Amino acid sequence: MDKIAVLIPCYNEEKTIKKVVEDFKKALPEAKIYVYDNNSKDKTVEIAKEAGAIVKFETRQGKGNVIRSMFREIDAESYIMVDGDDTYPAENAREMVDCVLQEKVDMVIGDRLSSTYFTENKRRFHGFGNVLTRVLINTIYKSDIRDVMTGYRAFSYKFVKTFPVMSKGFELENEMTIHALDKNMKIKNVIIEYRDRPERK
Repeated sequence: MDKIAVLIPCYNEEKTIKKVVEDFKKALPEAKIYVYDNNSKDKTVEIAKEAGAIVKFETRQGKGNVIRSMFREIDAESYIMVDGDDTYPAENAREMVDCVLQEKVDMVIGDRLSSTYFTENKRRFHGFGNVLTRVLINTIYKSDIRDVMTGYRAFSYKFVKTFPVMSKGFELENEMTIHALDKNMKIKNVIIEYRDRPERK
């Protein structure tokens, strides 16, 4: 079993995957870095291997399918899930992992909304949808989740092995949040910086 596993789902991320892998290797030198390729048509696989990642494949299209394979195949005491597009800083990874390993937190949420998200994000209405969903979930569960759609999270072994991935696409972040709340798991928010994708700048 790995001490720390960094899980990076990827689809056509040749522009950024090298930096993402290298940044997380620097931030968490003891971690195993796993890149799961989801039918990329570019050089994501070759670049990830050259950067030192362990590359695996999921041929069923969709982030939900990738996460399902990751969670099923990788055993670790703690996990970091991060996108391969270099929108999330590796500098927060140590704090997030320590929450799992030392504080026994089951899900650590990388909170973008409390920092740079609304100035960096260039997708119209995307932030509004996040805020609306967050309000609904917090009202129903009487919780204090700060960012329900973030792709930057840390997990315990218990969370990963009990999470029933239902969705095929990006709605799975909401599922993760609801699963942790419904099962009364320990959750913590960690404020992170957010960078927009390079091609949107």
